[in-house]
Amino acid sequence: MAAPQSKVIVTCAVTGAIHTPTMSPYLPITAQEIASESIAAAEAGASIVHLHARKPENGQPSQDPALFREFLPAIAERSDVVINLTTGGAPNMLVEERL
Repeated sequence: MAAPQSKVIVTCAVTGAIHTPTMSPYLPITAQEIASESIAAAEAGASIVHLHARKPENGQPSQDPALFREFLPAIAERSDVVINLTTGGAPNMLVEERL
């Protein structure tokens, strides 16, 4: 039996990993949507937001650093949530893409 806990760390995977807009109409894909949903998660009690960047024109995952830069400042400015960035690291990605 686990000992009673008084503190909990909640991680919210706001954008999912391989998800696409065809899987859910609620998937945030634009920088504004990702920032808004991340801030909402922090306000709801999340300690960490786990984020992937998305191509705004189709919602596909992207490793483009410029896309990350579009939503990171708003999240950092409006919350104190820990931001966990990831590129996904899919096995079919080149090392250069993962870096």
